[in-house]
Amino acid sequence: MQSTSLARTVAIIGLGYVGLPLAVEFGKKRKVVGFDISAARVAELQAGQDHTLEVEPEQMRKAVHLQYTTDPAALQGCDLFIVTVPTPIDEYKRPDLTPLIKASTTIGKVLKKGDIVIYESTVYPGATEEDCVPVLEQYSGLKFNVDFFAGYSPERVNPGDKTHRVTTIKKVTSGSTPEVADLVDALYNEIVTVGTHKAPSIRVAEAAKVIENTQRDVNIALINELALIFNRLGIDTEAVLQAAGTKWNFLPFRPGLVGGHCIGVDPYYLTHKAEAIGYHPEIILAGRRLNDSMGAYVVTQLVKAMTKRRIHVRGARVLVMGLAFKENCPDLRNTRVVDIVRELTDYDVQADVHDPWVSVEEAQLEYGITPVRQPEGGTYDAIIVAVAHEQFKAMGAAAFRALGKPEHVLFDLKYVLTASESDLRL
Repeated sequence: MQSTSLARTVAIIGLGYVGLPLAVEFGKKRKVVGFDISAARVAELQAGQDHTLEVEPEQMRKAVHLQYTTDPAALQGCDLFIVTVPTPIDEYKRPDLTPLIKASTTIGKVLKKGDIVIYESTVYPGATEEDCVPVLEQYSGLKFNVDFFAGYSPERVNPGDKTHRVTTIKKVTSGSTPEVADLVDALYNEIVTVGTHKAPSIRVAEAAKVIENTQRDVNIALINELALIFNRLGIDTEAVLQAAGTKWNFLPFRPGLVGGHCIGVDPYYLTHKAEAIGYHPEIILAGRRLNDSMGAYVVTQLVKAMTKRRIHVRGARVLVMGLAFKENCPDLRNTRVVDIVRELTDYDVQADVHDPWVSVEEAQLEYGITPVRQPEGGTYDAIIVAVAHEQFKAMGAAAFRALGKPEHVLFDLKYVLTASESDLRL
């Protein structure tokens, strides 16, 4: 095994929200091969553009040692591989390791003695050594921790966040041997300016990642449940949270839809592993069920409000403002706004979606939804503010109201407006 990380050529496998920023930062300092199976994605990056908006063209130009490719043969000259592929769940909410296994297969075919494979994808504790390493051994013919080594350093990318970047978020690192752990830690310290935390094992690092978002998911579920209770009591949830927030140790969570590639997915990786070892996780799964039910709850509340105003629900037109899973980013992965759209459709409501951030083509491909580019004023029976994009915050209540018919319901899910400016809030 090489004694220093400085001599190594890095391959980044997967050039999405996680892989590209990592490849660009390393590409400023050392030779990097950025690999992705999508020819369109690689062509886009070769042209100096990133449709995810995570990396500016200026930063991409600074990565002078970075090349982009779809050719697995280009990986043969690399000796340190970092895997940043998605780890989704399937329709039954079970972990889908297919991208991870395929990436491991690709690496296994070019793996050499002394090479190191680092995984960043979110997994359950044990997945690196129990699921990925055997694939590397199978396709390389090499023996783990004798001929090649592994590490795990969980990604902490926050899409759309221009403050917390890959270089300014403390990085958890780990390795399959003490020497490899030191090497992996030194590697990331080349680009992470705020330092690293070296975990005692790969399994600890995996567990640390999967509970980060599980903790947030459970906390949001609690606030969502409180919102349901306060709604029945006729109390404004935001007013309650503002009052409670005056205590120094009250956590500032807010109710809402819980989607995205992390919070709405990662808990299922932990619960899957827990059930595999014979433990049924009550609190985590209860939180997931509650958060997954919020889209239906929103539509139920809207329908009640429309009925009270004698607005005929069947055949009504409703405008849903926002489709991305969070504000100020184009990311559509696991967005729960689609739950609202589908629930409205079940009521025979015509639901239009408007989101200036998302790709119309991607929305059509992923969800069969064609966002309207510019909503027509005065045509909607209800308006739902589902995502707090800056453009929506800047509109003001009058602009939202102008989109509705003389009699309409304005439902603000994101506290973009004050309580007096909207008809409904969570």
